[in-house]
Amino acid sequence: MIDWLVLAGFGVAAMAAAATGAMFPPGDWYRALNKPPWTPPDWAFPVVWMVLYIAMIVAAWRVALSGSALVPLGIAIWSAQMVLNSLWSPVFFGLQKIGAGLAVLVLLWLAVALTMVTFATIDPLSGLLFAPYLLWVSIAGALNLSVLRRNPAF
Repeated sequence: MIDWLVLAGFGVAAMAAAATGAMFPPGDWYRALNKPPWTPPDWAFPVVWMVLYIAMIVAAWRVALSGSALVPLGIAIWSAQMVLNSLWSPVFFGLQKIGAGLAVLVLLWLAVALTMVTFATIDPLSGLLFAPYLLWVSIAGALNLSVLRRNPAF
């Protein structure tokens, strides 16, 4: 029973982070920005994020139940990346600060990479579950940088 409560706890944390994306949708401002032709279609974002959040939850759950002495460090870093994950949408879409959004993404990328390495040390599958997330944050960072360069007023 306790295993499922731990899983549910990580699920609630991930849903809280995901909620900021719902609270600060792209809207007309984002649609009006000059974006590169390789920008993913709008429908791809919620689909990709759903898969990524599931992977993050499962990875954290596996690590938490591993019994490793590194569990507190791994979960602390996981929590930090979730906080940074939660910040990007309010900064980029809510405040419409493209440069500040990029700064958040740089910190998020570092936190995700550190989480992935720490999780891989504890449980290799958990580390692998973070690889698509690191790739997606890399793409998001490149997109954010491109949008910043194409829209220097922001």
